[in-house]
Amino acid sequence: MTEAREVTGMVLLAAPVGDFDKRLVLLTREYGKITVFARGARKPNSAFLAVANPFVFGTFFIYEGRTSYQLKSARIKNYFTELAKKQPGVYYGFYFLELASYYYREYMDATEMLNLLYVTLRALTVGKMDNRLIRCVFELRAVLLNGECPDFFSCQECCNSEQLFWFYPAKSGVVCESCHKKIKGYAIKMDASVLYTVQYIVTSKLQKLYTFTVTEEVLETLCKMMKEYMKGQVDRELKSLEVLRVMEW
Repeated sequence: MTEAREVTGMVLLAAPVGDFDKRLVLLTREYGKITVFARGARKPNSAFLAVANPFVFGTFFIYEGRTSYQLKSARIKNYFTELAKKQPGVYYGFYFLELASYYYREYMDATEMLNLLYVTLRALTVGKMDNRLIRCVFELRAVLLNGECPDFFSCQECCNSEQLFWFYPAKSGVVCESCHKKIKGYAIKMDASVLYTVQYIVTSKLQKLYTFTVTEEVLETLCKMMKEYMKGQVDRELKSLEVLRVMEW
């Protein structure tokens, strides 16, 4: 057996394999997204029984087998067990895990995404912030980490920084009132409060990311903006999003 490697990460997916094992997808700081097999994890007396589940965050000790990584042991920082009792919060959580899985591959640096996932799941667990707002914040910061964040600070036509009242998903940014009158395309009207909110989300420090509230009107516009923008960023239907759509309905 090779020497065990120590990785810090979160379980994005846990699927049954055979009679007693589980296949885990971990997002790790050291190796990006990797697949790890937890042998015997479905046995009632297994040391991996609580470890091999989605949302679990901590340090995992793995070794490289002939064809895959194997789980040797784990030291868990947070199981996020409270999240399972949150309805529909847990479904938002599954969506965030799947979106992170969509963006990351093996050997990609996932440190910032892991930090974002952790504080986001904490926000869902605490329950002081509207789940819809948490979703918008997470999506916007996720695309920011992926280098695909819209420009909310200058007009995409003339570079003006005033009267930025229109969001164009296809242009990945905002357009000023003057340019909006001259161009065609689908746009979403924003007011100053919405503009300030999105600017705050993309520039705020991580520890301040889930410490604010907005009016229902601002939230509805923000949800509409992110829904339209994410359509162009994710090229397949995420399974968790189908469930979440039903829960939001």
